[in-house]
Amino acid sequence: MSCAPPRILRPRDGTRLTRRALLVGIPALGLGSVALAGCTGSEAATAAENILSISLNQTETHPSYLALTYFGEKLVESTDGRWGARIYANEALGAQQEVVQLVSDGSVDIAVISAPQVENLSRAFRPLNLPGAFRDIDHQMAVLNEDSLVGELFSSLEPSHRLRVLGGFTQGARHVYTDRGPIEGPDDLAGLRIRVQESDVFMELTRALGGSPTPMAYGEVYTALQAGVLNGAENNEVSYVTQRHYEIAPYFTLTNHLVGLDYVMANVDRIHGMDPADQEAFATSFTAAQEEFVRLWEEETASSIAQMEDAGVTITDPDDDAFAPLVLEAGRSFLDSAEDEALYEAIRAVETNSAAASDGGEG
Repeated sequence: MSCAPPRILRPRDGTRLTRRALLVGIPALGLGSVALAGCTGSEAATAAENILSISLNQTETHPSYLALTYFGEKLVESTDGRWGARIYANEALGAQQEVVQLVSDGSVDIAVISAPQVENLSRAFRPLNLPGAFRDIDHQMAVLNEDSLVGELFSSLEPSHRLRVLGGFTQGARHVYTDRGPIEGPDDLAGLRIRVQESDVFMELTRALGGSPTPMAYGEVYTALQAGVLNGAENNEVSYVTQRHYEIAPYFTLTNHLVGLDYVMANVDRIHGMDPADQEAFATSFTAAQEEFVRLWEEETASSIAQMEDAGVTITDPDDDAFAPLVLEAGRSFLDSAEDEALYEAIRAVETNSAAASDGGEG
């Protein structure tokens, strides 16, 4: 059987691998993965002795796919061909709720899983998924790379599910867009029907921002905006442009109410089967993939903003005190325990270089 080769992203000079090894020193327990025959789309198995199967619900053009391809290449290089990866895009191995179980039982090695699905396994992850937890992507990545803060949480599913969270890929900052505006504060959103995911967090958050939350399937949003059933929705710039929502909701407001996250999860027994040197290579390759993803995401976001401007979208950046306190209040309202509160506040306290520069600039 033959497949077209995947797009390979070449390493960039000067890539800085900052994350400490995730899995070094774990005793080898043997391999737990079932071999998967064939390939999907244009993806082919990387030429390596051992192939990690990776499930993804995005297309071959999405930054997640490109970053995971980069991961596979780095892994082959750093293990001298002992380990590689094959990415199964477009939900080829099943929907996320099904794939979580496949990774748990070792049929699939790694998967990209959305935050709500991970919360279904353990509510302890909720503080990372709440409004106000992250200021921006740099802050989010700093938290994910802080083992002293999230290391215990990321390994907490090992005893019960044989799952380890390796880290995550950002979904970017989410904002509100409407068919009227500009939107300067909550009063301007009053009475506007805003599409949200069917989630208690998104429902409460939208009410806090002043809008009227309207749960709806993502694929129905364009038609609903066109028919006036909706007045707006919330999402990142990339999705706003790719779905062409700017054609009927041309007012985009930088509410920055949530920096979303997809977790990357692995079957821990599969990683245990690597020798310590290959575990080190696995960890540093994944760090490089996270950094590559951020670079790709920021590129695509900049391109989307340029398209928005070309299309005549009105982009409004409200005062800091217009929405930020409401976002934080909504986030804190979902903290159910002292442990959740402590983790949420510890996340918010993590400093980044960009934050320090900003503070210094303000004098």
